Amino acid sequence: MKVGRRQVPVILISGIQEGAVASASISLQLGLPGAVGVMHTIDAEREILTRVVGDITGVIEHEEINLAHTCITCAIREDIVPTLERLAAQGKWTSIVACLPVTAEANQVCRVLSWAPGNAPHVTVAAVVTALDGATISEDLLGDEALGERGLATAVDDDRGVAEVATAMVEYADVVCLTQLPEHDELALLTALARPRVPLVADPCLLDAPALAAGVHRSRASEGWIDEVRVGPLPPLPEAGVWRLDLHSDRPFHPGRLYEEIETLGSGPRRARGCFWLPTRPDAICAWDSAGGQASVGSTQNWGAARRQTRITVVGLAGDDGHREIEAAFHRCLLTDTEIATRGQVWEEIWDGLEPWLGPIERAA
Repeated sequence: MKVGRRQVPVILISGIQEGAVASASISLQLGLPGAVGVMHTIDAEREILTRVVGDITGVIEHEEINLAHTCITCAIREDIVPTLERLAAQGKWTSIVACLPVTAEANQVCRVLSWAPGNAPHVTVAAVVTALDGATISEDLLGDEALGERGLATAVDDDRGVAEVATAMVEYADVVCLTQLPEHDELALLTALARPRVPLVADPCLLDAPALAAGVHRSRASEGWIDEVRVGPLPPLPEAGVWRLDLHSDRPFHPGRLYEEIETLGSGPRRARGCFWLPTRPDAICAWDSAGGQASVGSTQNWGAARRQTRITVVGLAGDDGHREIEAAFHRCLLTDTEIATRGQVWEEIWDGLEPWLGPIERAA
């Protein structure tokens, strides 16, 4: 009889503050006496990745690795995933608690493991924990700071925003762990961003380590929630504290008017994400991603057989009255009845002005 290979459950911890990540890690390891902990940190100035491994007996490894490029992707590919597999394959520990480098998103690790399972056959992701400082939720999720302004950039060209990273972590998490209970509106914001029924834990000591190690991560559910092409209705919002716009249409955006309205759609202390399409690029799924006033527009996929749609979801705090202006800008961007009647919804153009974000138009319609 063929015996299956034993897979060791891994709990991934991501965050933007070392203290919050460390607190969650300590709590989980105390709740899992048979676990091994691994922590990776990146020193962008020295271009060094540091790995520390330890269990209940003490520190087992403390090593510095020179990376070809001190970026998150390189760290995941060159050491984080190989380390998880190496530790799991030894068969010494019942689980692994893995602290990712600050600002590294757990979905990157999950995708690497999903795309190439043969590279880590002894590993399975049991849970993804996002650990945040409960005292700074508004600034972290909706503020306009760049990672570099906080000294958190992982490379010289790392121009990501703090809010961009933190909101994405909350949206992908199986559990959101806070160092303390935030204010009511901030708690409502977390609930609005997180996947439905994801627990919000207001103290690292309250993390249920055995339950997480038993396995709560469902890749399809996590990826479905963060997919730029949202389908179906959104879950109900908390009773108060935040507002949400679910802006959608089967019409494309006019490329010229979108260019003019980007600042209105993407500015301010809000989180917005979704998809749109353009008459000049009818096959491309164009993704919209903005947080804390920094907007990102890109395209990596095609619609294929899926129905084209333009749908952007925006979340803001109750005291922010910018939702009317955003909704008006959204509708101004859509093709008008006259434009559809005279030109249709697919245009044959070789240039539309959005090349800096979307690249050249690959083919005329």
